[in-house]
Amino acid sequence: MLGMVGLILLQANKLSRYVKENIAVTVYTKDSVKEADIKRLQKSLDAAKFTKYTDYVDKETAASRLKEELGEDFIEFLGYNPLSTSIDIYLNAEYANPDSVSIIEQDLLMNPKVKEVVYQRDLLSFVNDNVRKISFLLTGFAVLLLIVAIALINSTFRLAIYSKRFIIRSMQLVGATQSFIRKPFVRQGILHGLYGSLIALVLLSAVIYYAQQMAPEIFSLNDVELFASLFGLVVLMGLLISWVSTALAVRRYLRLKTDQLYR
Repeated sequence: MLGMVGLILLQANKLSRYVKENIAVTVYTKDSVKEADIKRLQKSLDAAKFTKYTDYVDKETAASRLKEELGEDFIEFLGYNPLSTSIDIYLNAEYANPDSVSIIEQDLLMNPKVKEVVYQRDLLSFVNDNVRKISFLLTGFAVLLLIVAIALINSTFRLAIYSKRFIIRSMQLVGATQSFIRKPFVRQGILHGLYGSLIALVLLSAVIYYAQQMAPEIFSLNDVELFASLFGLVVLMGLLISWVSTALAVRRYLRLKTDQLYR
């Protein structure tokens, strides 16, 4: 359960980054600006920390793209090309939000080479609002499943230790220390957690492979670091929950009095 939720959260974060990084901020330059100056402006934008990459579009390329979209030659009708040279800025996901883009817009407009800065404000706000809502819901769902998983694992180990409560009492009667009694139970609990984690990894791998076949544009098997971090988290949580649950269960029965063992 935790592995599946982790996979959904990681993929949702990856998808939100992909959407944000494909929203362009278009910088239109003045007609009097030379191409060499525009190229220098593009290089300075490429070096900016908010930029993922830029795309230089000259007047001829812009006209060609618009012709393709309209399906007719508007230049022949107008008699001239009214379009301006532009630079499309694709932002890093961290800066693709209304506040950051507004600051970037103000800085760009202060440049004497820039005539206008255009971006889809409504789309940017819509994407950020929905990403925030979806992230909140998925995080809440993940926390709920984490609580359920911990409760189930904890109950399982408590039942396993409960069945051996008389063995624990017998070991206490012959003088065994608490740490000596606790050690084999904790070791067994950690092994069970490891086995459960490995089974979960096999099932997760099958889900990832199937999802990649169904939606290759979203799930990519090349995301080695992403899947490695997810698998590591699953194993870590399996070991940690098993260890803590076993230690607490054994501790409880170590403190019980003899007459309480029959309840």
